[in-house]
Amino acid sequence: MKTLKKKRRIQIIIAAALALVMAVGLIGYGFRDGINFYRSPSQMAESPPQDGEVFRLGGLVEDGTLVRGASETVTFTVTDGGAAVPVRFTGVLPDLFTEGQGMIGTGSMEGEVFVATEILAKHDENYMPREVMDSLKEHGVYQEPTT
Repeated sequence: MKTLKKKRRIQIIIAAALALVMAVGLIGYGFRDGINFYRSPSQMAESPPQDGEVFRLGGLVEDGTLVRGASETVTFTVTDGGAAVPVRFTGVLPDLFTEGQGMIGTGSMEGEVFVATEILAKHDENYMPREVMDSLKEHGVYQEPTT
């Protein structure tokens, strides 16, 4: 016959295991929308994202493609030298956002257009996001910043 002490110990172990499983489940549920993978335009051309998938797109804003509309909607094309993706963004762009500069946008695809919900641009004359720099170097487009 099991003693009361052994039964209590087993109950505590089971309760702790259930609490651990629930905590891991809640953490996973909380992270499901918080993790956004980075993709370059070339990676998107090779393997298109799934419908509704939220991800980060980065590259250079292609010269001559930045069109500021009458409203807050802006369209431009992002390239990494291997492929180009049209982008639409509604909102206020960062001050340092210009053509030929690196950017990273968070959003999803709607047809052939990347609809950005957030745009990040460089914060000084020499900075470029590491992911964008690596992608540009891979396609031979990267140029060292002039000081």
